[in-house]
Amino acid sequence: MKSLRIVFMGTPDFAVTSLESILNANYNVVGVITAPDKPAGRGRKLQESAVKQFALKKGLKVLQPTNLKDEQFIEELKTLNPTVQVVVAFRMLPKIVWSLPELGTFNLHASLLPQYRGAAPINWAIINSETRTGVSTFFLDEKIDTGAIILQKETDIAADSNAGELHDKLMKIGSKLVIETLQLIEKDKLTPTNQPLVEMLKEAPKLDKENTRINWDRSIDQIYNLIRGLNPYPGAWSILFNDGKQGKVKVYRCRKESAFHDTKNGSILVEDKILKVAAQGGYIIIEELQLPGKRKMDIKSLLNGYNFTETAKFF
Repeated sequence: MKSLRIVFMGTPDFAVTSLESILNANYNVVGVITAPDKPAGRGRKLQESAVKQFALKKGLKVLQPTNLKDEQFIEELKTLNPTVQVVVAFRMLPKIVWSLPELGTFNLHASLLPQYRGAAPINWAIINSETRTGVSTFFLDEKIDTGAIILQKETDIAADSNAGELHDKLMKIGSKLVIETLQLIEKDKLTPTNQPLVEMLKEAPKLDKENTRINWDRSIDQIYNLIRGLNPYPGAWSILFNDGKQGKVKVYRCRKESAFHDTKNGSILVEDKILKVAAQGGYIIIEELQLPGKRKMDIKSLLNGYNFTETAKFF
C-alpha cells in the first residue's frame, strides 16, 4: 500500500462532496487549492468558495492562487510534497502543476468521456435529450478532458429531471468514484486506458447569453430540454413583449403539450390560470418564471397580479 499525500483542487459545491468523502475515508489531505474570493451580491462583499468554507472548517491548509504559474505558488505547492492531486470542478492546470506529483493528477468529470468534454457537461446532456450519462476519472494531460480514463460509472437521466437534480446525483456518484480511484492508486492497481476515438463527439461548451436563449421556432421537445437543462442555473431566457414594454424573462419550469396549431411561434395564450406559448409541434406550458427585477414565481401566483395582453409574445 502506498502512502498518499493528497492535494485537492476544486471550487463549487460539486467538489465539496468529493473532498468530504476523501476525509471520511481517512486519507491525508495536505492542502486544498481553490479560487480566490470574489465580490458577490448587491453589497459586493467578498465571497469564499464552497470548497474554501468547508476546508477551513476542517482545519485544512488552503491556497488561493490567482495565477497557477506564479513562482511563489509553485514553491508552496512543492512544499506540500503531494504524491497525488485530485481535481474536481476547478480550472485548467498548467503542466508544471499537474505533472508535479509522482503518482499523477486526476480529474473527476461529469460525463462519460470522451463525450461532453468541456465546462457544462451536465447541462448539455439534458439539453441534447440524453437518457444516460455518468462520471469519469482520468489523468490530466496538456489538453482539456482528453487524458487516459481510470474509471467510469453510468447512470440514467430521467425524462423530466433538471440540471440541478442531475448535478446532485452525479455529485454523489462522483465522490464514490474518487475514492475508488484513490484506492486503486494506493494499491498500485491502476490500468488507465486511452480515450477512444469517436466519430460524433458531443461537446459541452461554456454556457453564454446566446446558447441559453430560447428559440420559439424550435420544437417543443428542444425547448423543453433547454429549459430543464438550464434549471436552476443559469436559467433559459427570452424577451417578453407585453403591453408596449419588453424585458428579459427567465423560464425555470415548464411542461410540453403536443398539438397542431396555426398560432405564430412565441405567441402567449392564457387559459384558466395556465400560461401557454406556441412553438413548433405544440405549446410550452410555463410553470415557473422570473420577470425583470422580480423573484421567481409560479404561474398561478404571477397571474393573480399580472396581466398579459392579447398581443403579448416571447421572442
